[in-house]
Amino acid sequence: MNCIIVDDEPLAREGLAGYVQDTDFLTLKASCENPVQLIKLLTTEPADLVFLDIHMPKMSGIDFLKMTNRPPLVIITTAFPDYALDGFRFNVLDYLLKPITFDSFFRAASKAREYHELVAGSNPPSIQKPAAADYFFIKCANRYEKVFFDDILYIEALQNYVSIFTNKGKYIALLLLKTLEENLDGKSFIRVHKSYIVSIDKIESIENNELKIQSYKIPISRNYREQVMERVVKNKLWIK
Repeated sequence: MNCIIVDDEPLAREGLAGYVQDTDFLTLKASCENPVQLIKLLTTEPADLVFLDIHMPKMSGIDFLKMTNRPPLVIITTAFPDYALDGFRFNVLDYLLKPITFDSFFRAASKAREYHELVAGSNPPSIQKPAAADYFFIKCANRYEKVFFDDILYIEALQNYVSIFTNKGKYIALLLLKTLEENLDGKSFIRVHKSYIVSIDKIESIENNELKIQSYKIPISRNYREQVMERVVKNKLWIK
C-alpha cells in the first residue's frame, strides 16, 4: 500500500517513516508538513493511505476531511483525543494518540490493509466505505479513557458534563449530550429523555415510564415515549 505522512513536526514524520519502513506491506510515497501540500501532492501522486495529524498550520486535518469528497483511507495521528468524534464522523479508519507505539501503528496499518484488500476485490469499489471505528476517547480529569461503543449502557447529561455508564464502569467527561448524540450510531442508541441516551440492545424491560438496564432504571419522558415504543418494542412484540 502506498502511503503519505502529513504532520508539521519533523520528529513525528521521522518516527512514522521509520514505522512504515518496518512494515513490509507499506511503501512511503511522500511526507507533507500540512494538508495544503497533501492536496497538491494527491493530484500527481495517488495514495492508498494517509497518516494525518490534526493541529497543523494553514489547514487542520479535520478541515481537510471536511473539504475532501473522496480522500484516501485515513488514520489520524494526534496528541489530542478531543477530536476523535469529529474524525469518526468522516469515517477515518483509526485514531492513534501520540506518542504512538509500533504495536498500535501496526494494528491500525493492518486494519487498513484488510480494508484495502476487501475493496480491491469488490465490484464496484466506489460504493464501499470503511467501517467506523468501534471506540472513541474522552478526557476524564487528567486521563484519556478509551470507550467502546458496545460497552455503553446509557449516558446521562449533567449540565455541561456527561456520565457514560458502561460495562466497565462510569466515566465523567466535559461534553454535551448533544455532541454525543450527533456522533453515536442512531441504529444502536436512542434518546429517551432530555437528559438520557441509552443503548437499545442493553434495554431489558420497559414498565410505565421507566426502562431497565441491568440494575439501572432510566426515565422515559412523555416527549420521547412514542418514539421509544416505536423503535424498541413495536416490531419485536409477540402477541397472540
